[in-house]
Amino acid sequence: DVQLQASGGGLVQAGGSLRLSCAASGFEFANYVIGWFRQAPGKEREGASCISSTDGSTYYADSVKDRFITSSDNAKNTVYLQMNSLSPEDTAVYYCAAAYDYCTSKPAPMYDYWGQGTLVTVSS
Repeated sequence: DVQLQASGGGLVQAGGSLRLSCAASGFEFANYVIGWFRQAPGKEREGASCISSTDGSTYYADSVKDRFITSSDNAKNTVYLQMNSLSPEDTAVYYCAAAYDYCTSKPAPMYDYWGQGTLVTVSS
């Protein structure tokens, strides 16, 4: 069975950091790109980042660029999202997803598998 297990969410003060993990199983991890998405209350889901497990290339939404860093440990089939300089606007449920596609596909990669979310709450 395909599984994407996101974890690491929690409550943090503004200016703080959190690291999310996305543990994958049940598919050829090295052939997929892994995206992080977030959905704040009352808002549409937003793509935050994408990383290619094949070559490690990364892409970020403008809203998180220079604050968030995504990385991949192919030996552990796990992708991380290091979130720094957090603000209350980053409060959301964060999801990871896998696509047999490219991060640069237009309009967006076609994500095949989704994990459950992990809640990040940033207090002011």
